Amino acid sequence: MDVNARIEKQLKSHPVMLYMKGTPDFPQCGFSAQTVAALRAVGAEFEFVNIFEDPEIREGLKVYSNWPTFPQLYINGELIGGCDIALELYQSGELKQLVDGAAGGQAATESAGR
Repeated sequence: MDVNARIEKQLKSHPVMLYMKGTPDFPQCGFSAQTVAALRAVGAEFEFVNIFEDPEIREGLKVYSNWPTFPQLYINGELIGGCDIALELYQSGELKQLVDGAAGGQAATESAGR
């Protein structure tokens, strides 16, 4: 499977997807850490890919998204942006709306069930 097909499969399988440096519990850059904090603050259920563990995804995603930096946040298969955009959306309240609307409210339902 080529890298674009792998990326598309990941994005279709996970309504909220974060391509980041490190993991949510052990981010390896401040921007990834801030993005994870914003997602957690709105109760987002999200999947992640540690780009350091998958060099093919790391390089392929830059071309796929036409976005050269990480983290990269996707909601419902659409690139939302990096850390700055995620934080702006968090501060305005829009990130919670996007996450709650992801895949028909799946994130909100899962968070409420805990």
